Amino acid sequence: MTRLARASRSLLSVLALPALLLGAATGARAENFVVLYQKNSVPADAAAAVAKAGGQVVANYAQIGVLVARSDNAGFAATMRQAKGVQGAAATGRFGVRKDGTSNVLALVEAADNTPALLPPTPAPGNDSLSGLQWDMAQILAPQARALNGGSRSIVVGDIDSGLDFTHPDLAPNVDFASSVSCLGGVPDPTPAAWMDGHGHGTHTAGTIAAASNGIGIVGVAPNVKIAGIRAGDANGFFFPEAVVCAFMWTAQKKLAVVNNSYFVDPWLFNCRNDAEQRAIWEAVRRAVKYAQQAGTLVVASMSNAADDLAHPTQDATSPDNTTPVTRDISNACAVIPVEIPGVVGVSANGNLLLKSFYSNYGVGVTTVVAPGGDSLLQRTAAAPNGRVLSTWPAALLTVTCGPSSRVVDASGATYCYLQGTSMAGPHVSGVAALIASRGIRNPGAIASKLVSTSDHLACPPDLSIYAPFPAYDNGAPQLCQGTLDYNSFNGNGPVNAWRAVTE
Repeated sequence: MTRLARASRSLLSVLALPALLLGAATGARAENFVVLYQKNSVPADAAAAVAKAGGQVVANYAQIGVLVARSDNAGFAATMRQAKGVQGAAATGRFGVRKDGTSNVLALVEAADNTPALLPPTPAPGNDSLSGLQWDMAQILAPQARALNGGSRSIVVGDIDSGLDFTHPDLAPNVDFASSVSCLGGVPDPTPAAWMDGHGHGTHTAGTIAAASNGIGIVGVAPNVKIAGIRAGDANGFFFPEAVVCAFMWTAQKKLAVVNNSYFVDPWLFNCRNDAEQRAIWEAVRRAVKYAQQAGTLVVASMSNAADDLAHPTQDATSPDNTTPVTRDISNACAVIPVEIPGVVGVSANGNLLLKSFYSNYGVGVTTVVAPGGDSLLQRTAAAPNGRVLSTWPAALLTVTCGPSSRVVDASGATYCYLQGTSMAGPHVSGVAALIASRGIRNPGAIASKLVSTSDHLACPPDLSIYAPFPAYDNGAPQLCQGTLDYNSFNGNGPVNAWRAVTE
């Protein structure tokens, strides 16, 4: 697989992170750890046990039995695994950075139901100045859907990503500041400067979900809903477990209707449950996702971009991706998270010819639906001349992280970028889910069911030879589509359809 199919977390970042300062006591580099307890609670003496092992507590998510700790002791994880009540402990990413300044994380999730009364969905007809470039919206019939239902102002969609540019004129009208946060380092920081997008990826995904219908630039799938930037990805596009756990706990506290996840949890593409450290990461994130689901949030996740069959993994050549990867044999005991966590809506990507994108992962039991993610190699058309998806981009980063041929500037000066990846597909589904929630369907299972029942069934491609030049990155296997018209590994239940989602 080319670097194109691995860059920018829409396409797997390969950039290195800056090193931290050396630990003062041992000369070791300080890092963050997830400590997982056997029960969904944290014992009262946990901080003392952490200190005895040479660390300090960064965050305590007692509701799910998870601590985030920090230590420069190389033996910290091994020592904590022997502590009373501990099920597992794992380093989360050697270069993860803790955010200073915290609120009481023990009180993150409130038991009371504070879901606001649903306001009626409002139509959002018409086009914005760059709408003619949005082949992706036409493909899922978003303009027709928006003419009836552009979303409700009482619906908030969380976007767990690299933050978002809340000053962008296509996003500013819809940003929910009260529900936005940075979770870098595992601790919530609601200061706007902390969750400002330093990468661009989060601004792009947010625009696909909820760019305003305001005459400027593009229009999102659900232009009337509110969008919350939940920053779990750093400026280099890494999403470490402590930040992701924090993000889902925040999502649960705010009782967000839908949360989009266009990433996999670093540093392991596949977390293997037969490995002590990776099992702790898997379980900690699983508990946090489940907690958000139980609080009423539908979790949507992109499937990543290695052309892998996630139902039949045999090799991981990507991990750990924050240092030198080491190729290892794996099995179905290993999974990409969060997309392979139970109850998560998994999204593969297609292009303008309704074929699965050359890079998109897939898999029976993992793919729920497929949505436009772009395809610059197999699916360039008159409507999509470069094959990619256009969305919002921070003006400050336009010439830094968006290639010259991908940049678009609206007449107003608003800035946009073309990207491709399953990261672009997931937000389309999150936007359609927000339109469904705007109809008054708030149970996550019911929203998912409506997404599935209103999708357009699509069979496997008749000619798989087009994928021959693009074998799986991790194990070199040819791309094979399994299943029927009703459900298959490439398309899941089929392409998402916004029009049907608001009318059926």
